[in-house]
Amino acid sequence: MTGSIEGLERFDSPGKGRSLRVTRPFKLGELLFSCPAYSYVLSLEERGCYCESCFTRKNGLAKCGKCHKAFYCNVKCQKGDWAMHKLECSAMTAFGENWCPSETVRLVARILAKKKMQKERCLSEKILQIGEMQSHIEDVDNEKREMNEADVARLHRFYSKHLDFPDHKDLLTLFSQVACNGFTIEDDELSHLGTAVYPDVALINHSCLPSVIVTFKGTSAEIRAVKNMKPGDEVLISYIDLLYPTDDRNNRLRESYYFTCDCQECKSKSRFLIEDFHLQQSSFPDSTCECLTSGCFSSNLSLCSCGLDSVAPPSELLEMCEQSLEEMGAVFDDSNVYMLHMMYQAMGVCLYMEDPEGAIRYGEKILKPYKY
Repeated sequence: MTGSIEGLERFDSPGKGRSLRVTRPFKLGELLFSCPAYSYVLSLEERGCYCESCFTRKNGLAKCGKCHKAFYCNVKCQKGDWAMHKLECSAMTAFGENWCPSETVRLVARILAKKKMQKERCLSEKILQIGEMQSHIEDVDNEKREMNEADVARLHRFYSKHLDFPDHKDLLTLFSQVACNGFTIEDDELSHLGTAVYPDVALINHSCLPSVIVTFKGTSAEIRAVKNMKPGDEVLISYIDLLYPTDDRNNRLRESYYFTCDCQECKSKSRFLIEDFHLQQSSFPDSTCECLTSGCFSSNLSLCSCGLDSVAPPSELLEMCEQSLEEMGAVFDDSNVYMLHMMYQAMGVCLYMEDPEGAIRYGEKILKPYKY
């Protein structure tokens, strides 16, 4: 194992600690690196639709002959997943309807099994080993501590046959590490497929002005630039949905990751475009706002003559939409949910500006992925 990723290096960032930065230029849309999951688990709700091993969606998946609950593309996938599936196979049969570990418990069980099997660094630990992931165990409040204790109890109940457990304190730390560093694996429509840990990706710090985005290819995470990057630039992702207002974003960051973001976006209290669109309804005088009472299209976007002009001129908003679409278009195709959402906003602005041709143009782009 090399202990490095080409074009990237680990460094200590002031006020943040361990961080990741680029050592060569990366262009908008370029892949910085791909990281296989250290451990992952398919959501129970998706069983039968996706292969447990490679997360491929297909019809006619073959089910496990013993538990009849896990499904695979073929024998190769089934054999490749057996070391992990055996943790659950007999237990699901034995416990029946009483088998109910959470997705986090299932993932932790697989991490423990992987640690026992994998003594050397694996491909997902080139620059950060799984034991180095931040836990914030000292910051966990009583409510979360009780939840972790309950998860530890479920882990012992459902997985004691196949696992040797570390001491109680180490288990609590591992659950906290997963809570802070786990990733939700999503499909192209941002639907939840499962949960995974990627140690190397966990090294990337948060910013509300991210330089990269994480997407998924099967069970692997791909890190792509969303802006041009020069040597020395820090690699930054957003830990939370950027469509939330600034205060809400920081509340969520403090709740889940125990810090407050001090990026330029948060310092200036500026708002992302989508946030600007979602004006508080209380700011509109209900008795006089015809848009909100007439059921027009613009009211569905929270855009009306009472509030839009106080945000920015419509032409400026449309320009922001178009710029965002141009930048995202270097990373995503037009059928991506982020692109469709921005097109929808642009169409709403065109309607407000009484520009039917512009609205039709964006409407046709929105409909295109749904045509067969």
